[in-house]
Amino acid sequence: MSLVIWSACGVLSLFGALSYAELGTCIKKSGGHYTYVLEAFGPQVAFLRLWADLVAIRPAGFAVLALAFGRYILEPIFTPCGVPELAVKFTTAIGITSVMYLNSMSVTWTARIQIFLTFCKLTALACIIIPGIIQLFKGETQNFENAFEVNKVKLTELPLAFYSGMYAYAGWFYLNFVTEEVENPEKTMPLAICISMAVVTFCYVLTNVAYYTVMTAEELLASEAVAVTFAEKLMGKFSIAVPIFVSMSCIGSMTGSMFAISRMFYVASREGQLPKILSMIHIRRHTPVPAVILLYPLTLLMLFLGDIYSLLNFMSFMRWLFIGIAVVGLIYLRYKHPEMHRPFKVPLFIPALFAFTCFFMVFLSLYSDPVNTGIGFAITLTGIPAYYLFIVSKKPKCFQKMSGMTLIKIMY
Repeated sequence: MSLVIWSACGVLSLFGALSYAELGTCIKKSGGHYTYVLEAFGPQVAFLRLWADLVAIRPAGFAVLALAFGRYILEPIFTPCGVPELAVKFTTAIGITSVMYLNSMSVTWTARIQIFLTFCKLTALACIIIPGIIQLFKGETQNFENAFEVNKVKLTELPLAFYSGMYAYAGWFYLNFVTEEVENPEKTMPLAICISMAVVTFCYVLTNVAYYTVMTAEELLASEAVAVTFAEKLMGKFSIAVPIFVSMSCIGSMTGSMFAISRMFYVASREGQLPKILSMIHIRRHTPVPAVILLYPLTLLMLFLGDIYSLLNFMSFMRWLFIGIAVVGLIYLRYKHPEMHRPFKVPLFIPALFAFTCFFMVFLSLYSDPVNTGIGFAITLTGIPAYYLFIVSKKPKCFQKMSGMTLIKIMY
């Protein structure tokens, strides 16, 4: 059944990506979710999205990736014993610090290392898929018996399963954060999105098929690092290579995410909803130092407050709520501004189905995991008084000046 979930998540992510391709080609501004919510529903709702992203979604997202890095890099060292949670946390903190430092020091080196880390990600997938397919051809299909049995599937657990699956595909919206920097976005964005989503879905489903050629569903659920368990069963002495490549892949995802968030800070500052200092780059290094300085302590705080799954559920509630709102904005703009130039246009059922799925996941997760999703909902609501305090009451000027002077002192 998990293969069905992975395939469904890939199709839904494609629907979301196609909807964002239409938004990106008719609203040619950087900023991603924030920009589309702003254009469709105004500054109040857009600020709630910005607030949730700033204080919870982005730090929690960094922490989830960093925890995966810490787990995979330590798993071969402690095998066959379990990895101490404290060791994972401290290794994760080192990984976060390294990524933040790199993004603060050099744009050139960040770009070069990102290319290398992308290669590591593809290598990790190849190291899993190729041996798995070989096992499949050898007739190792016993774990696929009763693969579509639904007797044990609980409706209340589906949102959490989709959260994990959709999170794995979640890179599809990062291109929309840099729309203003894309050449010929009318053609480039739809083409890039369609090709990348097809390739990623194919690779992820094949990776899970490969896992099942050597592992049962119970072993898969019991494993703290599935790729490590797979490699140990199949590769012998060479198994240490897989967790290293996977951990490097996690670092690459963190670096790419930092690249995107700096563009959103820039657009929000341009709209007057963040201190202008957060849109600035270092005068010599051309790196988004203020954004890094702000996110670093928030990410470390998230790291020591929860584990991977609690953080994933906590951030996913807010992330998919606002992505669903952004896609509803696409439908709203179709009727509010039918005259808007749309070089790329998707059938209406695609954004409608995607938005419905997002809201279904979000509201059912309030029942499945009320604690973490409830905290996420409460944090989102704190954006309402923050909006009236910092935006409506015209106090941001004082806030901008104070925060700007603090960051300048830290930077120099």
